[in-house]
Amino acid sequence: MLGALTGDIVGSIYEWHNIKTTQFPLFQDHCRFTDDSVLTVALAESILTGEEYVILMKRYFQRYPDAGYGCNFRRWALGETSESYRSWGNGSAMRISPVGWAFDALPQVLDKAEEYSLPTHAHPEGIKGAQAVAAAVFLGRNGASRDELARYVTETFGYDLSRSLDEIRPSYSFDVSCQGTVPQALRAFLESSDFEGAIRLAVSLGGDSDTLACIAGAVAQAFYAGVPEPISSRTLAFLDEPLRRVTVEFEERFVRGRCLAPCMQPGLASG
Repeated sequence: MLGALTGDIVGSIYEWHNIKTTQFPLFQDHCRFTDDSVLTVALAESILTGEEYVILMKRYFQRYPDAGYGCNFRRWALGETSESYRSWGNGSAMRISPVGWAFDALPQVLDKAEEYSLPTHAHPEGIKGAQAVAAAVFLGRNGASRDELARYVTETFGYDLSRSLDEIRPSYSFDVSCQGTVPQALRAFLESSDFEGAIRLAVSLGGDSDTLACIAGAVAQAFYAGVPEPISSRTLAFLDEPLRRVTVEFEERFVRGRCLAPCMQPGLASG
């Protein structure tokens, strides 16, 4: 989860000012958390407390109204009804990482990813994007190799992860769809050699930089068995006290000590 927040914060200043390089200061003073972090923490609180995610999303929206939500979500959050607007956007994928940590069987992870997406993202593409990211986090923390993780996502969800970032980057532009965000973010993770590298590669694509880095960071945290302390402490410092409290509580309960180093799980091949 903390990896997702890190990606969001680092990528926040490049969403409308894209860069096509990995060479940039990781944190800058004008970085900030966006709706990606807000709704991720809201989901973490729902898992921690059992309170309905619908209620918490609307409450968090009221608490952080200027975090950068999409127009459809804003209308939904302000409305009296909780009926889904059937989004196919990448919002379902960027906020789902807590599911990959909190549940201990892959079928349950997939079911919960769908359940937590349905209030807003009832479109099949919205559900698929969330399930793919939650599954990648789950597989990463349980010792799957890069090849195993990529193969599962490709075979289960039909995402093409074969194109390299060098092939994607030149023509890639802003895309709010799951199908135009999730494969690219996962490819950034697959080409990385450490947590920070995954964030930098995701931002270097351009496009919806905070969401790309949020997704890549979520999977990288699981795969690389954590977020390096100098980075995690900076991430927590960008959060206000309520967001930081829920994040720390979730990490202590569901993340700390629960991820394996890649390929340490018996029966999983190296990649």
